[in-house]
Amino acid sequence: MFSFLKDKIKKAVDSVSEKFKKEEEIPVVEEIKEKPKKKLKEELKKKIEEKKKEIQEEIKRENLQDEIQEKGFLKKLSEKITTRKISEEKFESLFSELEMALLENNVALEVIDKIKEDMKIDLVDTPLSRGNIEDQIKNSLKNSISDLFEKSFDILDKMNKKPYVICFVGINGSGKTTNLAKVANYLQKNKKTCIFSASDTFRAAAIQQLEIHGKKLGVKVIKHNYGSDPAAVAYDAIEYAKKHKIDAVLIDTSGRLHSNENLMAELKKIIRISNPDLTIFVGEAITGNDAVEQAKTFNEQIGLDGIILSKQDIDEKGGTAISIGYITKLPILFIGCGQGIDDLEAFNKDKILQQLGLE
Repeated sequence: MFSFLKDKIKKAVDSVSEKFKKEEEIPVVEEIKEKPKKKLKEELKKKIEEKKKEIQEEIKRENLQDEIQEKGFLKKLSEKITTRKISEEKFESLFSELEMALLENNVALEVIDKIKEDMKIDLVDTPLSRGNIEDQIKNSLKNSISDLFEKSFDILDKMNKKPYVICFVGINGSGKTTNLAKVANYLQKNKKTCIFSASDTFRAAAIQQLEIHGKKLGVKVIKHNYGSDPAAVAYDAIEYAKKHKIDAVLIDTSGRLHSNENLMAELKKIIRISNPDLTIFVGEAITGNDAVEQAKTFNEQIGLDGIILSKQDIDEKGGTAISIGYITKLPILFIGCGQGIDDLEAFNKDKILQQLGLE
């Protein structure tokens, strides 16, 4: 997972660090700036020797406190000649390599601009220690990416009413039905009862697919015939749940392109009738910026509360996970990491940073 982006980030950071180290040093302390290296070295040596003599005399007269002062002096003096600054012009030149790495791995332009501004604030005209430039660059990148993610939440913490209605939306083939079943499995493991609404009345075999999941999990499926009103199915499922005191209603909807106005109008009707407590967009991580744009449009059309990224386990680039939350301002709730019913993980941004080699 994320191996391509991880490698690209490492190569870019290493390259930027090396280029920065090779640049002509710009000392932080002005009084040292114009002195030749040889003369500077002699003066430093002379100062150190003089200070040593002073300390030896002080030890005899007073106490060992001045030994600490000597160490502080040497450390300060050392920092003066090993600390550098990077100009804004040089930053622009160095960042271009990292920018290309991010673009190649499906990170959205808007996100790259945000990362660039964050790192510019951290690094430009800031004293950088020559010995750990790479760590400073990585930490700046890590902090910027970490801030991209909206704070996630546990569905269980939101379930303060019965029935709690969750609607799953997305385009064709994104894994809505499979991930709906995974969420049901998660709820059941936490002692919550569920019912399925087969509101995908358009796709061939959609109801059968949901019934297969329902049978495996022991979950009742409320269904009508193919071609019937999907909003009516959702309504019946909610009424059944109320009557039987079921904790959660999970509504499966047909996949639709976000650009199809008629199908989006149908989805709006489902949302209006069912009034879900949580509307989740399911998108494929491997589709990159397409998933980001889909989530953005769905959010504008019907309003979303969270995201599930499916097929995250086979996404080597990682740009979708990095971009989608920042662009939509929505939390990633779960990531799909396989086809099994248990292959659903609560989103953890620290784990993402670790997979990117930044933690």
